[in-house]
Amino acid sequence: MIPLLINSSEPMRKVRVVTVKDQSEETLKRLQKLGVLHVEEAQELDPIDRETIEGEKNRIRTALNALDFVLDHLPDERSILIPDASPLTLEEIIDRSDAIHNRISALIERHNRLKAEGTKLQELGRYLEILARDVRIPLQDLHYSGAYVFTNVVAFSEEAFKIFSEKALPFTLQHHAVHADGDVVVYFIARTDRRKEIETVARDLGTSPLSIPDETIPLGEFIDRNDETVAAHRDTLREMEQDIEKAVESDLQEIVLYRETLSEESTRLSVLQQACEARYVTLIEGWVPESALHSITEGLRKDLEYAFIDTMMPSATDEPPTKLRNPRGIKPFEVIVRLFSLPKYGDWDPTPSVAYFFAFFFGLMLNDMVYALGLLFLARFVLDKLVDDPASEGTQLFRKVLYTSGGAALAFGILSGTYLGDFMNMYFGVELKSLALIARVQAQLSDPISFIILSLIIGLVHLNIAHMLGLVRGLKQGDRGIVVSKIGLFLVQIFGIPYLFKSMLNIALFPLSDAAYAACAYPLGAGLLLVVIGAFMQMGALGAVFWIFDLTGILGDVMSYSRLAGVGLATFYLASSFNLLSDWVSKTVSSVIPGFIGVALAFIIGVALLVMFHVFNLFLSSLAAFIHSLRLCFVEFLLKFYEGGGRDYDPFHLRLRREVIVGKKS
Repeated sequence: MIPLLINSSEPMRKVRVVTVKDQSEETLKRLQKLGVLHVEEAQELDPIDRETIEGEKNRIRTALNALDFVLDHLPDERSILIPDASPLTLEEIIDRSDAIHNRISALIERHNRLKAEGTKLQELGRYLEILARDVRIPLQDLHYSGAYVFTNVVAFSEEAFKIFSEKALPFTLQHHAVHADGDVVVYFIARTDRRKEIETVARDLGTSPLSIPDETIPLGEFIDRNDETVAAHRDTLREMEQDIEKAVESDLQEIVLYRETLSEESTRLSVLQQACEARYVTLIEGWVPESALHSITEGLRKDLEYAFIDTMMPSATDEPPTKLRNPRGIKPFEVIVRLFSLPKYGDWDPTPSVAYFFAFFFGLMLNDMVYALGLLFLARFVLDKLVDDPASEGTQLFRKVLYTSGGAALAFGILSGTYLGDFMNMYFGVELKSLALIARVQAQLSDPISFIILSLIIGLVHLNIAHMLGLVRGLKQGDRGIVVSKIGLFLVQIFGIPYLFKSMLNIALFPLSDAAYAACAYPLGAGLLLVVIGAFMQMGALGAVFWIFDLTGILGDVMSYSRLAGVGLATFYLASSFNLLSDWVSKTVSSVIPGFIGVALAFIIGVALLVMFHVFNLFLSSLAAFIHSLRLCFVEFLLKFYEGGGRDYDPFHLRLRREVIVGKKS
């Protein structure tokens, strides 16, 4: 999403790099090459750091156990050629390992559940087959439960049956015990009030009544059907075992690579863990942009034999550095924001709004096509000779600021038809309005009163954007004093300006009735009251005085924008004056020295004076436009909502320069 007025800095992550002391130098070289870590002063490892390493090791151990669980379900031993190193990060490997384990373990769980169900059916069929040798009753009579009597079937070993017959069978009304191959299957009928005693004896002997389906079919028919069900279960289990084997084999190379990668990482962490105990480790701490987190974590793990990289979100007490992230066209104006103050981490970045208004103000004040082209020429070919390091990022960004601002001045110059003031009119008789691309723009910017009114309207809009941002900031921070004060200021402006113009100057800004203008006094009064209340909420007793400055500040701030007209008109009139002066000098020379020599000399002197005067005016006007654009953006705009005070993101990196100047100047 393109930022319209404000932006945010890039999210940062705290990074702690722990490595054995023998690899400290190699770690620093690698960090310098990566060039993304803003290094902070790190303290000695504490128990929390060691716990973090242990926690990471446990995560890897869990992932390894998951992969081993999957590999345990291969039916035979395999020899697997380990593929090349995985491009995935350690976090991605752990996530993929968990995904593979979850997918295959779901199949295994279904297989085990079906297998357990088949085992139960098989045991039930075997015991009922034994019972069927002596009992011929419907299936539902084997587990009848009524108000007075109940029936059950229980299977015992011979030894357990002896104990059951002594302790529980005396409580039964009738029973049948069938012996076969060391097992005894007992069918009994007993009174319901004895049920708890009988089942307690059976449970103490390690058994419980058989789970017999509630069906009315004969016992023999159920046994035959149960045998078919058990056989179908066996077939299904074989198919599921084949599916599990195929699932493991489809990811086998990936599983093996992941296991080897995690094993190596576990070994590295074990060495670091032991080194921590002996304090043979180096700790490097700093901040990394979220977008560069992958490069530093994987870069160090890949190139260093023993390294642990711990990343974490900033805590409430942390003060991360600020790395601005603005679109390409807006980024150069970060230089302007830095002249004021860098935003704190997590705070608003006003670069977008500064970019728009700074270029607009500069162009409006310079407002000359030839001067704009001259500025672009100077930015391209002369700026490098005026700075110590032409290749620095700051110089390159400042050059682009001049390009953008000069482009705005060029656009205004073309729209208004201004070429070295009134040069075209004075020397060629071409009127400015015929040169203007839009005659209305030329008329607006050439008339002092119209230009001043336009400047004040621009100021009113610019200021209220700042106050609106201040209101939003107050809402976000929960500062009720700012919110109340800003709402009051808006009411004062919306209703106060038309009311005062009508009542004091008899000027109707809008086609409204006199009663409507008179009604504006009520919301105006409410706005004044809110400004006073907001001042008290913010400053306590001092608010009794300072609320006045909130109101007078609006008038003063708006009037400050008249400098747009002042500098813009000064640029034009100074250029026109230089044209007039050069013309007067050249005419004087031609009148004093008659003939061709006088004409030639007058032309040379006139051209020389024009070039000298206009170059001087170019520097003077460009400097004035730059300084006053800064003032409007800083004092009138940013102070309304912006705090600043951030630290610059300065990563530890290898500086590569294409050109280095050495030696002494002669």
